[in-house]
Amino acid sequence: MNADLILSNILNPPVLFFFLGMIAYGLKSDLEVPQPLPKLFSLYLLLSIGFKGGVELNHSGLTQQVALTLGAAVLMASVVPVAAFFFLRRRMGVADAAAVAAAYGSVSAVTFIAAVSFLGQLGLPFSGHMVAAMALMESPAIIVGITLARLCGPRHPGTRFTWKPLLHDAFCNGSVLLLIGSLGIGLLTGAKGGASLAPFTNDLFKGMLCLFLLDMGLVSARQLGGIRQLGALPVVFAIMVPLFSAAVGLALAWGLGLGKGDALLFATLCASASYIAVPAAMRLALPEANPGLYVTMALALTFPFNIVLGLPLYFAVIQGLWP
Repeated sequence: MNADLILSNILNPPVLFFFLGMIAYGLKSDLEVPQPLPKLFSLYLLLSIGFKGGVELNHSGLTQQVALTLGAAVLMASVVPVAAFFFLRRRMGVADAAAVAAAYGSVSAVTFIAAVSFLGQLGLPFSGHMVAAMALMESPAIIVGITLARLCGPRHPGTRFTWKPLLHDAFCNGSVLLLIGSLGIGLLTGAKGGASLAPFTNDLFKGMLCLFLLDMGLVSARQLGGIRQLGALPVVFAIMVPLFSAAVGLALAWGLGLGKGDALLFATLCASASYIAVPAAMRLALPEANPGLYVTMALALTFPFNIVLGLPLYFAVIQGLWP
């Protein structure tokens, strides 16, 4: 892997602001991003990515390759949690294994946004349907994880589980709904709508991302304190599974004939882990699962690994294999 590529990614302003947040926490600074600003930044980033993706999809249209790519995305979001669950269930409780599996089968919108920023730094384009792929990968892993927990876990007499609230939370989750809605608006309005919103969705994007990642650095540093209690297995899992998933994602991207930008985004989606949508669903469906385990693994380990080392590594592989 090219060391210059890693250095270039680390010296990217959003990544540096992420480290600034971690350093501030380590120094016990009173620096904080007041609530509810982090949620506002998140809404803005999801809206911008979804809208711009819809504009691009309007331009490219729904082709056979687009349909195959979306199908591959759903397949990865369904298969990864199954493999992860059966690997983990002998090493931890069924509920914890299901929650971790769901987190690593689902995706991180923030990691995807960091990958988009990385592509912008390199001057590489990507297709709008990759945003749709991200939205489609949010929910299947949640459904698979809960199903596996119900099938393999102990049966408690007198308890009743209903799918309706879980399905509603998975498919109507705020981040998923905003992404799909913004994508649809961009698809309907096309280039004309894209031009009218360009000052909002383009010019402000990187500054908002810097503020958001500053807050993420503070949050990640707080979570790191609990890693000592996790032992070796979760730490190794949180690094090795993203690498394996990214490798499978790159193989699928190669087979589908995706361009370099789309291949990087697809690999990043496969390698990322959810720490927003999945915890919200797990609190509802699997309250016995330990959030200190699956949230810490996804947020404090996998997320920093992907944005600092993962993105340059995946792109180095693409540079070596793609024509």
